[in-house]
Parts: sequence; C-alpha cells; structure tokens
Amino acid sequence: MPGFRIVDKLQKMDVDIKKSQLKYHSKRVLVSKEFTFDAAHHLHNYEGKCKNLHGHTYRVILGLSGYTDDRGLMIDFGDIKEIWKQQIETHLDHHYINETLPPMNTTAENIVVWIYERLSEALQKEQRYDGARVEFVKLYETPTSYAEARREWMEVE
Repeated sequence: MPGFRIVDKLQKMDVDIKKSQLKYHSKRVLVSKEFTFDAAHHLHNYEGKCKNLHGHTYRVILGLSGYTDDRGLMIDFGDIKEIWKQQIETHLDHHYINETLPPMNTTAENIVVWIYERLSEALQKEQRYDGARVEFVKLYETPTSYAEARREWMEVE
C-alpha cells in the first residue's frame, strides 16, 4: 500500500488548469445527501401500537440529478442542506408532525411524498441549477424500514 505523501505543488487556477477544463463532461449526474430528524406522531384508523403517540429518529436520503455548471458542479451540497433546513426540516424536526404537516395520516408513505413535493418545489423556484430535478426521496422510519418516492412514479400519476 502506498504511503502518505505531501503534494509537491498545489495546482493553481489559470496556471496549471484553465477554467475551460473545470467542466469535464456534459452528462446528467445524481448527487445525494442524507439528513436525520426527530419527530413525534401517531397513526389514525390503525390498530397497533403506532396508534399511540410515539417518536422516531427518521433518516432521509435525497437524490437530485442535473447537469454540471462551468465549475463541474451540479449543485453544491451546502445548497441542498440550505433547502432542507429552510423548506422542509422546519416542519419536521422536534415537532408533533400530525400538527405541522398538512392534514394526512402521518405514515412514512405520506410523509415521503410530502418531502418529495417540497424539495421539487424548492428546486423549481431556484432555477439556477441546469436541469435539476428530484430523482428519489427515501424516508427511513426505523433502521430497517423505509418508504420511497421516485420521480418516475410521481410524474406519471
């Protein structure tokens, strides 16, 4: 296994690489970012322990695709985080989501579609990412159980 080495010369813009070389390709690419949030809820019209008030540490994975800009970036991961925090997480984290979400049974299946719709709306409003669209949202209610919304399902129906 090769050992650690210090770079001899740090690459410099307009000296070692030109701006025209930053964009390597023109293909659609997918980027993904993961978040967690804690929330309480209960289910309606359901017989089982989830009819009682309880909480989860949810894990959500957002998958977005688009084309890279002249820097070679499709979307900055920090921008995804900002959209998540401002548009979505404020309705979920440390809330009783039966109150903060639109009227619905707060199943993972319903929540994941709500997250998908909010994320999609936020991307459309931004209009600064080339061809950016939501490809999928996965919402884990437990470490082994999740619901998923995919673009092909959301746009067809």
